Amino acid sequence: MPNVQLSATPSRSRFMIELLLAFLLTRFPYISIPFKWFESYFHELSHGIATLLTGGSVSHIQLFPNGAGFCFSQGGSSILIAYAGYFGAALWGYSIFLLATQKQTIRFTLTLLALTVAASLLFWARDVLTIVIFSVLIILFLLPLKLKNSSLLNTLLRILGLMIILNAMASPMVLLGLSGQGDAVMLAEMTWLPAWIWVITWLAFSGFMLLLCWRKVDRKKGVSK
Repeated sequence: MPNVQLSATPSRSRFMIELLLAFLLTRFPYISIPFKWFESYFHELSHGIATLLTGGSVSHIQLFPNGAGFCFSQGGSSILIAYAGYFGAALWGYSIFLLATQKQTIRFTLTLLALTVAASLLFWARDVLTIVIFSVLIILFLLPLKLKNSSLLNTLLRILGLMIILNAMASPMVLLGLSGQGDAVMLAEMTWLPAWIWVITWLAFSGFMLLLCWRKVDRKKGVSK
């Protein structure tokens, strides 16, 4: 029988509130900027990981205030690297949400995420602006550790995971209006498939990650009966 006391899985109603907050926070001007950085970071990090896994090397990562970013690399599988950005961001969002459903590991999770960004800063940040953005992300991961209420920590991290998933859903749609730019166009040039096909696959996968978050919440109700 699962130890319910160690679970931080929200109820259905709480999940819907957190999802609404995640949606609103990604839409408010100025307030949404640092949250866009999270999605952009995990997007570019996913490009970098795909590069390393397919035998390539990463030169550096560059992030911009508007949420745009680049991962400069050499070698590896071009198709997998180009596809990994939005795919990986949605996967990171789901993983963060999942980790935030455990009370006993929440502080470890925040520390691990901060160390991940710190490692990226050390090895892949070259320009001042990217260094500043990475530093802000590290602070945003470490700052909640001052809170003594672990339940609030779990809530904040779950909302962050949902925001990353929502941004991973919304960002590919912007690509449809960009002529000759973006990962979808790159994939279209490397394959026989048009850009909109790739955008649909990213949307479908992000939606699936969101569905898995809901199923995690829904299973809690079934266990508690």
